[in-house]
Amino acid sequence: MSTYFSHLECSVPCGAPAAAPHTRQHLCPCGAPLLARYDLVAAKKGWSRTSLASREPSMWRYRELMPLLAGETPVTLGEGWTPLIRARRLGSALGLSNLFIKDESLNPTNSFKARGLSAAVTRALHLGARILSIPTAGNAGNAMAAYAAQAGLEAKVFMPRDVKTPFVRECELYGAEVTLVDGLITDAGRVAAETGTPLGWYDVSTLKEPYRIEGKKTMGYEVAEQFAWELPDWIIYPTGGGTGMIGMWKAFAEMSALGWIDPVKRPKMVTVQASGCAPIVRAFEQGTEKATPWEDAHTVADGLRVPRAIGDFLVLRAVRESDGAAVAVDDADMVVGMRQMGHLEGVSAAPEGGAALHALRVLIQTGRIQPHERVVLFNTGGALKYLDVLEDH
Repeated sequence: MSTYFSHLECSVPCGAPAAAPHTRQHLCPCGAPLLARYDLVAAKKGWSRTSLASREPSMWRYRELMPLLAGETPVTLGEGWTPLIRARRLGSALGLSNLFIKDESLNPTNSFKARGLSAAVTRALHLGARILSIPTAGNAGNAMAAYAAQAGLEAKVFMPRDVKTPFVRECELYGAEVTLVDGLITDAGRVAAETGTPLGWYDVSTLKEPYRIEGKKTMGYEVAEQFAWELPDWIIYPTGGGTGMIGMWKAFAEMSALGWIDPVKRPKMVTVQASGCAPIVRAFEQGTEKATPWEDAHTVADGLRVPRAIGDFLVLRAVRESDGAAVAVDDADMVVGMRQMGHLEGVSAAPEGGAALHALRVLIQTGRIQPHERVVLFNTGGALKYLDVLEDH
């Protein structure tokens, strides 16, 4: 199978030379995230979207534009190709005729994090890594531990001490070593780096390596393919570290270069955060290019409790270039959204999914989203690890 993975380049860009894909890379020398790039001219000539029809129902169906080199195989548990559910009852309640839920809870380890970690662990394995390290609020650690186990690698997971018990136990189930850290995910990241860097551990932190984005971008490819290559009008997406938003925006640019989609039309991208931790929403409203760290970050949605995202400028770029929006949601409204998705559509939604639903309601009420428009709401994880939230609210 042909691979078109060609090089890594700075996301700024800063002028640093391109990095070869067979070398171990994390951040650019300037400190910015690196992005995987492909020979899209050759891919347009040698790869047709019609070839997808007979392929396996996983994110690796798009392997020509994934971080694989010739002769390599992915570390996979069957992630991706999640259902795009026509939410008729919920849509009717909201006054929308074309509402869809992209249900990422059906990925391995119950969340969208499986996509990014499948790609990151795949690349780490082929680059010779033996011990992987990650700071996490929960789901990313579960996914990393599972894929590390599949690959036969050691996993070191660093979590805030107040993380929900199911996240800790699942990491341990896959054989990971868990370290609980006082503070937030940023503190876990600091301790992970201080511990692992001198020992040569391979860091798979959000955007501190180039490949989690590549797994997340497949959500954009899938939405396009599931809609017969016509993109929706809106994508509503809960945002912590932001790799999903960045990845989908990257996917739309790649598909346009391949000639697979309309070269002009893009969905309006909506970033959704918690009212108790909304650095990107605040930066969007203030018109700044980067977000300042959020003080006293708190929310029941562990995946949204990210006070500082290294790729914040890339998220803001996607929202602004798409004429999208940024919405902050209270915890109580998230839980209402969780229950509504469960009651009306049978979807098991984490608080992050509930937040996306409430943000959609806000955009309808303010007139941004019109009744006839096609809207895709992302549910990024399942409710089972958050049953205490349902009890408390």
